[in-house]
Amino acid sequence: MKTTYTTTGTCARFIDIELEGEIISEIRFIGGCAGNTRGISCLVKGMDIAEVAGKLKGTICRNGTSCPDQLARALEELSMKQAI
Repeated sequence: MKTTYTTTGTCARFIDIELEGEIISEIRFIGGCAGNTRGISCLVKGMDIAEVAGKLKGTICRNGTSCPDQLARALEELSMKQAI
């Protein structure tokens, strides 16, 4: 499944997410700090979405959120959609 999540409160404007079931196959941040977002994308590839969301949720940079926190929120939203 491929989807694009629109972020709020971060430098990254969007997150392109590609899943194979519950496993992350690709993450691409559009905008944001290139080194950090590429690093996050590499680290989470092949991981279960619930595990990633659990580790990244609540990470704060500014505006009460961050790129990792926005990724966690996106993954939680996707997980709920898949459960339906």
